[in-house]
Amino acid sequence: MANHSQFGFQDASSPIMEELMQFHDHALMVALAICSLVLYLLALMLTGKLSSSSVDAQEIELVWTILPAAVLIMLALPSLRILYMMDEINEPDLTLKAIGHQWYWTYEYTDFKELTFDSYMIPTSDLPLGHFRLLEVDHRVIVPTESKVRVIVTADDVLHSWAVPSLGVKTDAIPGRLNQTAFLASRPGVYYGQCSEICGANHSFMPIVVEATPLANFESWSSTLPS
Repeated sequence: MANHSQFGFQDASSPIMEELMQFHDHALMVALAICSLVLYLLALMLTGKLSSSSVDAQEIELVWTILPAAVLIMLALPSLRILYMMDEINEPDLTLKAIGHQWYWTYEYTDFKELTFDSYMIPTSDLPLGHFRLLEVDHRVIVPTESKVRVIVTADDVLHSWAVPSLGVKTDAIPGRLNQTAFLASRPGVYYGQCSEICGANHSFMPIVVEATPLANFESWSSTLPS
């Protein structure tokens, strides 16, 4: 999860988030190159003498047409690749349904019979020692590692948004509509998120906690539940 005074992203815990971070760094390098070129040209104009240039106007127009087009291609191609990767959901190993309420989440494991629970934020007065304030919940989402999890997201009342930054997922929960996303937790851990939509007075008090555990532990946990 994020630390105090952290300027960058949280550590990536899924392949999609790794791709997003790489694209972020790529876009920053492109922006740095553009800013460096503009600063160089400004310095050249301020320090040099104003005189007519021998460069033909058509050559200049050709450069300032091709150069921005090349920059757009450098940004568009990797961006489209990641968008298609995020939208591709084939043969998920587990399907989870997340329903947003004011102000808590309801989860349904559709691969199991009658496995559903509500997830409320733990009040500060009841928070165990060492847990994170305003982020810990009474019932975590348990998923297996190295398994593709499909999340179907909707809402019961107003707009919500199911987001876990370290897993690279953020999907709007809209009443009367089903949206879907997918993630794959590459290593065991506990990943925190929050509703990312301004859904009311307690918008910041409906956290999301995903606990990724090895498949053997997940099977042991699920075997104690109705199936």
